[in-house]
Amino acid sequence: MNRPRSSTAAKAISAQTQKAAGAPRMGAREVRIIGGQWKRSKLPVADKPGLRPTPDRVRETLFNWLGQDLDGWRVLDAFAGSGALGFEAASRGATEVLLLERDAELARSLSASKLRLKADHLRVECSDALGWMGRCAPARFELILLDPPFQQELFLPALRAAAPLLVPGGFVYLEAPDLIAAPAELGLEAWRSGKAGAVQFQLLRKV
Repeated sequence: MNRPRSSTAAKAISAQTQKAAGAPRMGAREVRIIGGQWKRSKLPVADKPGLRPTPDRVRETLFNWLGQDLDGWRVLDAFAGSGALGFEAASRGATEVLLLERDAELARSLSASKLRLKADHLRVECSDALGWMGRCAPARFELILLDPPFQQELFLPALRAAAPLLVPGGFVYLEAPDLIAAPAELGLEAWRSGKAGAVQFQLLRKV
């Protein structure tokens, strides 16, 4: 005769079944803004394949490199995802921040965070990053943030699209599995770099 399973055992089996089936994890994830006007404010992180917000330590390093006050800067977060990078820039005083995200659900979440934080100087656009950058006027931004999906090998195409949009002396930030050497014709010089786990992050400057 089979005994009825205890509720604890049943929950454990259910969790194992969901994991094996690739079912979505329950419960919302969050990332915190670590500096500036909205320090400690939370941004939701959707449970989507390949979505990995830039860790706190990496964002802290990046904005130590750039300086904590981005007043007067125009910033493009081209593969926005959770918006952690773009909202961090806006929190630190950037005059204009544009977040591009082609996933409509993520774009709606970013817009909701914008309204909640009253981030009037931040704009969200549901658009393909490479296509948008290809149509943009040159010398438009002081800072471009690039964290493309790792599985799609968009690192060099993204750098090629971003380079003309930088003002002289502007910066492009890139996350990738390896350090990316920018082709000489892009006019980008290596400025700073670091490593966090399996992620290489680097800052390049427009000459």
